[in-house]
Amino acid sequence: MAADEKIEVGTNFEPKFDSNGLITAISQDINTGEVLMVAYMNREALDLTVKTGNAVFYSRSRKKLWKKGEESGHVQKVKQILVDCDQDCLILKVQADAGQCHVGFRSCFYRALKDNSKELEFIAEKVYDPDKIYKK
Repeated sequence: MAADEKIEVGTNFEPKFDSNGLITAISQDINTGEVLMVAYMNREALDLTVKTGNAVFYSRSRKKLWKKGEESGHVQKVKQILVDCDQDCLILKVQADAGQCHVGFRSCFYRALKDNSKELEFIAEKVYDPDKIYKK
């Protein structure tokens, strides 16, 4: 079996991290299918996620690991991890509480592009006040 074929149709988990040591991870509500957020994981974050069952990511801006909910309390319990065909992207099927976006929405995808324009429209309501959770 060729190397690509082994990764694409084999059963060994061999995630492909990019040149920065990261892999894209999409969090999706296991019950509704709603995409909650997109983040990145390094090897340590992925290993901790698998070991603990709690979503752990790597912050590119802060250059450190962060457990989802460590400040807000809005954790993600990972129920299943899906791996794409070439193993360079993951979908975390999670159980999550009301708010997952740091600006107060359930999902980070709370705006949509209006038809034939470059303007955004809100498609969701805030579910919590981030000023009360993140003591900035």
